[in-house]
Amino acid sequence: MPFVKVQSEKLSTAVVRQIELLILRGVLRPGERLPSERDLSDQLGVSRPSLREAVAELQERGLLTSRANAGIFVTEVLGSAFSQPLIQLFASHDEAVFDYLSFRRDMEGLAAERAATHGTDSDLAVIAAVYAKMEAAHAKRNPAEEAGLDAEFHLAIIEASHNVIMLHMMRSMYQLLREGVFYNRQILFKQRTTRDTLLAQHRAINDSLQARDAASARAAVAAHLDFVEAALSADRKAEKNEAIARQRLDRESGR
Repeated sequence: MPFVKVQSEKLSTAVVRQIELLILRGVLRPGERLPSERDLSDQLGVSRPSLREAVAELQERGLLTSRANAGIFVTEVLGSAFSQPLIQLFASHDEAVFDYLSFRRDMEGLAAERAATHGTDSDLAVIAAVYAKMEAAHAKRNPAEEAGLDAEFHLAIIEASHNVIMLHMMRSMYQLLREGVFYNRQILFKQRTTRDTLLAQHRAINDSLQARDAASARAAVAAHLDFVEAALSADRKAEKNEAIARQRLDRESGR
């Protein structure tokens, strides 16, 4: 018969499994600092030697890393699914920008559907809280803060979809966006009218999610990203036209 004796699990193994799952599910994020050894051993209810054994195993496997005089952190590299040469290639070609937006439209539309269907009440409360922060930043006319919250809002939706593969892939994509690999997000928040439109689009997404209307949530995400694509396309065209106009001005000035 295919049975084996049941064995009790080592405390360090239980700690490893718990931290693994927190990283996998996106609760612990790349670069995030763990509590101090004393606090963490208290929270987990294990001895410090058991905790040290677990941390050593997670470090050996590349999930945690230590920093001198700073503590233990979730490894930063977990936040990137792309090699540096590929990132540089993305940054060098406009084609990647619009393919990125198309990919986001598909993936985030699906994530919004799943969040409306599978998200818990707590998931939806997180999304609503981030949207409220966006409204507050909008009122303060702080484009940088609003741009940062834009990414946080969309990632909260992806987290609420409860698909860990989608979560880690899209988190990597957003990290590249934060680093300006695809485009400067603050371009979209330069003009008041554009900021008003973007906030209204996020309100529509949030309203659909809070109503658990999956089809409407997906459509709202698609409409938002269609607008972003059109705005970026117009900005690219304006830059090109300005470059040509400067050439004409230089010729006229005899430079």
